[in-house]
Amino acid sequence: MKKIILVFLHFVITLSVAKAQNGINFHHSYAAGGRLAMFVDSGARNVYYGNIFPNQPQTSFNYLQGINNIGVQIYFRKTERVQDYRYTILADNKPIAVNKLIDTARLKNVDRGEEEIRRSAELGTFSIKDKIITILTYDIQRPQDVYKNVFYGRPIPKAKIKTFAKRFATKNGVDYSYVKDPKERTSITFTNNDNELTIVKDRSDIDYLYYTSIKDKQTNKIIFESAAWQYGGYLDESYKLSPYIKIDKSIFKKSGDYEIIIQPLIKWDRYAGSSISSGEIEKYMTRHTLSITIDEESYSKLELFTYAAFVTFSIGSVFLVVLYLSKRRNKKKLVEKEQEGSMIKLQLNSIRSQLNPHFLFNALSGIQNLINKNEIDSANKYLSKFARLTRSVLKDKERISLLQEKSLLDDYLQMEQLRFGFQYTINHSEDLDLANIEIPSMLLQPFVENAVKHGMMQKTTAGKIMIEFIKQADNLVLTVADNGNGFDTEKKYNGLGLQLSDSRVALLNKVYKENRFILVIESTTNGTKICLTLTDWL
Repeated sequence: MKKIILVFLHFVITLSVAKAQNGINFHHSYAAGGRLAMFVDSGARNVYYGNIFPNQPQTSFNYLQGINNIGVQIYFRKTERVQDYRYTILADNKPIAVNKLIDTARLKNVDRGEEEIRRSAELGTFSIKDKIITILTYDIQRPQDVYKNVFYGRPIPKAKIKTFAKRFATKNGVDYSYVKDPKERTSITFTNNDNELTIVKDRSDIDYLYYTSIKDKQTNKIIFESAAWQYGGYLDESYKLSPYIKIDKSIFKKSGDYEIIIQPLIKWDRYAGSSISSGEIEKYMTRHTLSITIDEESYSKLELFTYAAFVTFSIGSVFLVVLYLSKRRNKKKLVEKEQEGSMIKLQLNSIRSQLNPHFLFNALSGIQNLINKNEIDSANKYLSKFARLTRSVLKDKERISLLQEKSLLDDYLQMEQLRFGFQYTINHSEDLDLANIEIPSMLLQPFVENAVKHGMMQKTTAGKIMIEFIKQADNLVLTVADNGNGFDTEKKYNGLGLQLSDSRVALLNKVYKENRFILVIESTTNGTKICLTLTDWL
């Protein structure tokens, strides 16, 4: 099969270094091993060539600020079918040559020293100052592979942030709040309802050139990087779509200052003769400070005791009422409404697995210990997460979204971290829409609680829990793994966790007859992995 030529990794830049700008000079070459050659003003200093981008395949960007003219030649091996190649040339996006053939009569042999002799033809000499020259090349045998070379003679514009948008949950779905025309510093507060931050940039003809990073100014570490600009939903003054990047709220781990940096993805040191300084590079960079506040509920010492007592009383009352209603309903309609009874048992088991007497005792004991130590801030955080968790459980919803499940697991694990100090991660497939995929409520909680109770108590700070939401074709795979001491899966245990897990999966298979729930438990001395597959769920 014929090899494709003109890829951006196969670029040749030819420069000359005479004392004055005498136009195009074809004597000195700066070889990068390839098929296109560019010739520039003999006095040229800074030429940044062969820049490539992950979001623009088969594109090479060449920054030629201050250059007056360029000449472009194309090279071929003698074995290549020159008549199969076509090229198009654009000046400021206007065509000056369209699908032209290579003039084979003008091909000349070129001896490049140790390399094989090639044939070359001139594509032309062009004025480049304050202009953009674009050359598109392809082989008619593979017309889908079009290679684009951009010669940019204008100053690269500095990116401007036009808007910040914060997405938050509402009763009817989601909504947005905007900060338009932000200054050098912007203050943003994230509440429990907020889940996403959007950065909107001004539109340009080289949006693909810019990439965005976010630095935690407290640790001086980069916490986010992306060049994946999207379009849609945000219009500029001329009603054209503006590029934007979405950022999950979870990257902001704590309140403080964060720096947004938007800069061109240029290899400034590509050419050894470049004399650009760090100060000059800074002129191309956009910097903006975000003052982030993570909103948390705060309680006084008296409020902590009062709220703890109220929560305990409320939970106990709810348990008694639910238990009474459940027994009465099951006794009256056991035969004719077996499925409904199963659902009630499933809901009860979900609540009991989360808020059993042992869990409640430990939670309240943990709050009391923190208060007695006068660690009011830690007690506030503990109770805030405990209260949010109990409120979610008491809603008693049959199904919740993956996003809500993740939020509940975050609250529970962060609360237990205060006691045991283990580490955890919750990851998911990028193509999963967490907000719009629903699962039975508290589905993973029994397994997570079991991992904490039996895996993390011995490990403490060395403990790790890994949770994943994975898409496999039409199946949804949920996993909970820990690095605890493991257990014998064949042995019968008196603990509630595993018994509850088996019965819960059985009940789910009765309720969701069109979808099978498959539970696999693997355990060794190095840890335990729970895998729950929801077949044909997506």
